[in-house]
Amino acid sequence: MELTTVWFLLIAVLWTGYLVLEGFDFGVGMLLGLLSRGDRATKDRDRRVMINTIGPVWDGNEVWLLTAGGATFAAFPEWYATMFSGFYLPLLLILLALIVRVVAFEWRGKIDDPRWRSLADRCLMVGSWVPAVLWGVAFGNLVRGVELDADHQYVGGFWALLNPFALLGGATTALIFLTHGAVFLALKSDGDVRVRAGAFAARASVVTLVVAGAWAVWAQLAYSVPWTWAAVVVAAGALVVLVVAAQRRKEGLAFTASAVAIVAAVVLIFGSMYPDVMPAFDPANSLTVTNASSTDYTLTVMTWVAAFLTPLVLLYQGWTYWVFRKRISADRIPDHTGLTFEKLPALSTPDK
Repeated sequence: MELTTVWFLLIAVLWTGYLVLEGFDFGVGMLLGLLSRGDRATKDRDRRVMINTIGPVWDGNEVWLLTAGGATFAAFPEWYATMFSGFYLPLLLILLALIVRVVAFEWRGKIDDPRWRSLADRCLMVGSWVPAVLWGVAFGNLVRGVELDADHQYVGGFWALLNPFALLGGATTALIFLTHGAVFLALKSDGDVRVRAGAFAARASVVTLVVAGAWAVWAQLAYSVPWTWAAVVVAAGALVVLVVAAQRRKEGLAFTASAVAIVAAVVLIFGSMYPDVMPAFDPANSLTVTNASSTDYTLTVMTWVAAFLTPLVLLYQGWTYWVFRKRISADRIPDHTGLTFEKLPALSTPDK
């Protein structure tokens, strides 16, 4: 197998890790306003339970995106340049949303003030919804193809990216992440949050099955190749298992099924693209694994580095999930200890 194909597959694996792991992070953030109930104090406690289920792992999950981007830049520089220039505005919106989300995660508990926490929660929700939708739009356009000129420059404009197929892709990723996050919450929390998350997953999984199934069949019939029917079948089977398991509150099986569905979706996406990395409406202008790649020497060095470091990263991340494997419940959430916005008392002027 040529190194260009190896690195195409490795980048697909990196995106798989990112979408499976960061997918439930996005889902938890998207659900903050949907699963919290009661008065302000009770809502805050529910949201803290939800945030704490992903608190030890969310930043590690984002490393998969950084690695996927870095690997694309190093292995396929022309793909990286064309994609990041052509998709500039959507990717900028994703970046801004991720920055807002990170700041909200880190600073939510720094100030003991309900208004501050409410603002942070809104930032978390927006910072989760925006990438969840736009990643699907971006991948939908990569499967469908874009308008590239003879110099491999994107010339289609922003609005061309918002076509029906790509928008349905955005709805698909949003729903998959929403359901994936609900199942993860049911698996990692206890008490009222677990009950609400399980009930929400049971309802959302049905909608996800319909929308994701429609997008997958459209992608397969219009833009893909015969062998990726296997990925469509696996994804459909996994989504059916997800619906049944969510209805029966079998949280571990439901989470496994949603993860398998995401893996199958990535196989469908990258299988539909190959041997292109960025298909064009005119096939002569497409970027392929051959004309977009780095030199053989660069790919060889990258392969040795990846062979050494990837197992270490996987072992470390697996150990992290094992250490923080227990469920989170409201009775384990301590009181707030952050600073406040209260004004300091006026200083008295000493008598002269």
